[in-house]
Amino acid sequence: MNTKILFSVLIICLSIPFAGKAQLAFSNEVGVIAGPLLFQSDFGLRNNVDTNINNQGWGIGIVHYFNFSYRADCNCYTRDRYFNDHFKLRSEADLHYTKFTHEGIESQKDTEEGRDLRDHTGSSLVFELGMQLEYFPLSIRDFQAGGFRIAPYISLGAHYVGFNPSYESSQDVPGATPEDIYFDDFLVGDGGELGGISDASGNTWALTGSVGIRYKLTVLSDLNLELRYHKYYSNWVDGLNPDPEFYPPNKYDDSIVWLNIGYIYYLNF
Repeated sequence: MNTKILFSVLIICLSIPFAGKAQLAFSNEVGVIAGPLLFQSDFGLRNNVDTNINNQGWGIGIVHYFNFSYRADCNCYTRDRYFNDHFKLRSEADLHYTKFTHEGIESQKDTEEGRDLRDHTGSSLVFELGMQLEYFPLSIRDFQAGGFRIAPYISLGAHYVGFNPSYESSQDVPGATPEDIYFDDFLVGDGGELGGISDASGNTWALTGSVGIRYKLTVLSDLNLELRYHKYYSNWVDGLNPDPEFYPPNKYDDSIVWLNIGYIYYLNF
């Protein structure tokens, strides 16, 4: 991971809420989110039920919102414009961890190749930092004022991503070669420690999109339920990226689907 870039992005995101504090035209919200995720990777077969069930992870995040419908400096509503009443800007830092196993027909075969797949496991620890623009089709002002208790939204954004994968096999014993241990087609690739297998950390970008709802809990707090999709612009996030010519199922970059629940609190500044 390029720590200088990551540190710079972190400083920018953390400093934005306090920029121009003397003339705030917005208010702030903070919260936490957490929940399970499905990691779509080169472990197992895509669209396979067993793969989706077993390659699950968990994630947690800290979120901050710019609320443009309310001004913190005067405790009053902002000018009644469509953007102010229907959009929020969210910045966040997420951390999620997933363990991987090979599932599907190939790994279930009673063959040497099937045993190689079953014995090969992995994991990935991923840190993300970025922003999303949220759109609320209903009025944010009316929701804050208690006009209705549920407010749906959609969002689109981008994240800077740092990842740290790992791999192992129960066949990895003294004297065994990679050809003895791992599925042969995984050993052909560009950039991995073992061709298409690697435990090298790295960084990339992700395009994010979500649909969710807010539930008004109190005047100054909401519950949040959200389903998210993150598309990573790297195929090494899971530590497995074999050459597609030798392993045709490797057609897509890595991605996750994340279901999370959160608690959001409205600040007075």
